Amino acid sequence: MNRVVLLAGGNQGDRRALMTQATGLLTRRVGRLVALSSLHETEPWGDFAEERPPLFLNRAIVLDTGLPPEGVLLEAQRIEALLGRRRVSGAAGYTSRTMDLDIIFYNDMVADMPGLVLPHPRMHLRRFVLEPLCEVMPGYRHPLLGLTMDELLAGLG
Repeated sequence: MNRVVLLAGGNQGDRRALMTQATGLLTRRVGRLVALSSLHETEPWGDFAEERPPLFLNRAIVLDTGLPPEGVLLEAQRIEALLGRRRVSGAAGYTSRTMDLDIIFYNDMVADMPGLVLPHPRMHLRRFVLEPLCEVMPGYRHPLLGLTMDELLAGLG
């Protein structure tokens, strides 16, 4: 069995209902639920195409899975589409979405595959990722940086 850690987030539609649906679909299609953070409402991060995008809801989801990383990615993308995610090609900056499922960690794997970099390359810079992770795995050490989730969050100031 493999341990996969995902971050779910969205800022369109019924955010709470979509988060519940995403969690249910992940447990049916990807693996057994190990841990689930509370919901965190956060400001949008990065350069958004919209002038004032709505607030996001984010949650960390930890699963045990028999799927390889590419299989988890494929299922995550299918779930995003089922929940109404529409990818906008050529958009300048980030765009609002019903659901975004990012793989943050897959075991302690370090890899750069087409469409998937492990661990997630910007997770350590994002409070909206680290706060939910600190709820479910505060002592977990980043496989490249060697710091725990608590230490990474404290480093953001």
